[in-house]
Amino acid sequence: MKVLIFPTASEAIASVADRVLDEVKRKASAVLGLATGGTMEAVYDRLVLRAQVDDVSFANVKSFNLDEYWGLPPDHPASYHTYMRERLFERIDIKLANTRLPRGDRTDAAAECRAYEAAIANAGGIDLQLLGIGRNGHIGFNEPTSSLASRTRVKTLTEATRQANAAFFDRPEHVPPCALTMGIGTILDARACVLLAIGSAKSAAVAKAIEGPVAATCPASALQLHGDMTMVLDREAAVGLTLIDYYQSVHPDGAQIGAGDPCAPPAASPATD
Repeated sequence: MKVLIFPTASEAIASVADRVLDEVKRKASAVLGLATGGTMEAVYDRLVLRAQVDDVSFANVKSFNLDEYWGLPPDHPASYHTYMRERLFERIDIKLANTRLPRGDRTDAAAECRAYEAAIANAGGIDLQLLGIGRNGHIGFNEPTSSLASRTRVKTLTEATRQANAAFFDRPEHVPPCALTMGIGTILDARACVLLAIGSAKSAAVAKAIEGPVAATCPASALQLHGDMTMVLDREAAVGLTLIDYYQSVHPDGAQIGAGDPCAPPAASPATD
């Protein structure tokens, strides 16, 4: 697991947006796993700006979102379908036919979840999965006690999660009690994952996810098992980490490995006659 700790939230956000854009530059037909939430709004703002400046096209990109509220139709103002259209899809040249979120208005939830898993497989799997983290360590809507091998399914939300999302609804009691979510096993199938956490409110969950035991009580801790996992934090989100000095020594202020890499092969000795 790579842990990047940036001095400010804006630098951490920019790093994540740039990572997504770099994936599209590397592979024009990339399959992106996308997330929602307040922090992601800034990520998508940066992504849209960078795409315009660098003239990067999303025309051949496919995307799959982590989750959607069960019971909300796509045109509901608080649905994640609406969120993604307004924050990203309508601001870049991605084809809406290439974007997919779970449908919260289906009559058969199990069938919708099976179809979602099949669609991800048919697309060749997710190249880069973008993640946030809840204060209780959830990723997607995989609440504590979720199976670490779980697939896309209906999940009952904790009261704390519903309260955290109440600002997006007219009244707190309007937040649906359940959601369709990619499972932890589905997330771990992505070829690469990047998680963004900002602010001290996330610091306890971040510490458990990075340095705690792998346990269903902190679903994000399962990311320790992923072979290409990057945690992107600002300083406030990193305050609970025990090994913060080590992470900073490897990637000072979030810097990627470069010429100063202490594990780089030694320089070749000059040739002698």
